[in-house]
Amino acid sequence: MAAAAKRVVSLIASATEIVAALGRQDWLVGRSHECDFPAGVLALPALTAPKFKVEGTSAEIDARVREIVREGLSVYRVDADALKELRPDIIVTQDHCEVCAVSLGDVEAATCTWVDRPTRIISLKPDSMGDVYADIRRVAAGLEAEPAGEVLVRDMERRIAAVTARTAGRPRPRAAFIEWVEPLMAGGNWMPELIAAAGGDNLFGAAGKHSDWMQWSELVTADPDVIIVAPCGYDLKRSLEELPLLQGKPAWTELAAVRGGRVYFADGNSYFNRPGPRLADTAEILGELLHPETCGRQHEGSAWMRRTA
Repeated sequence: MAAAAKRVVSLIASATEIVAALGRQDWLVGRSHECDFPAGVLALPALTAPKFKVEGTSAEIDARVREIVREGLSVYRVDADALKELRPDIIVTQDHCEVCAVSLGDVEAATCTWVDRPTRIISLKPDSMGDVYADIRRVAAGLEAEPAGEVLVRDMERRIAAVTARTAGRPRPRAAFIEWVEPLMAGGNWMPELIAAAGGDNLFGAAGKHSDWMQWSELVTADPDVIIVAPCGYDLKRSLEELPLLQGKPAWTELAAVRGGRVYFADGNSYFNRPGPRLADTAEILGELLHPETCGRQHEGSAWMRRTA
């Protein structure tokens, strides 16, 4: 018997992709301002908005966000009235990062006065690939789509394992993954796992741990073979705009990755920073950046570009 349709609001982009991949896109009735894939979800009402100006350099954006957090405020605004009018049966949110997206606390504050309708809140907190798979299964259970959840997880595992097989036995480039440029942040969470799976040795950031700030001098000292720049929330075009900031750093032209032409800018927003189904694509992209001789370059120009000057 087919599951009875539910009214679902997803307030995190990765969850929106998970819902769609489970075959439940038609259950969605609302989204966050960051939910942009699949394209069909753009027709849904956006129920959130940032409280800071999103234009500007990475340093300016960082300063604005820090000021909001310092004042003890939420970084995002939830339209509680519009959310209530949608009468959701399920709201999917996250408790991973209060800067990256609307948090569990924001949703609880918006729904705390609801007494006329039982609404289930599914909160995701992915720190590792194992957590991502667990979140997919959690959403699948909530949407009565457990078999589809298992198929999705197995497909992601298969695709990532295929990248590992294609890069096995080859020299492993030493890679630095940059999640923010000014101030400098190294990617943690699931990224070290994916870099290792794609045949690289990750230099900064620990698997299963939050991304951490680092000093430029640490990058210079490590002198990576490959540098991947995919700032959180930036598409490819916006990531490329960070190049002048890097070119102005001490010893930039002396870095092995720069001299070897192995500095890559990528679409962090769609792939690297979004813990959903497209992390399998991320592994395939990493294979292209670390081992193009065996993994090809099919995502070049759409998901990544090489730039040093």
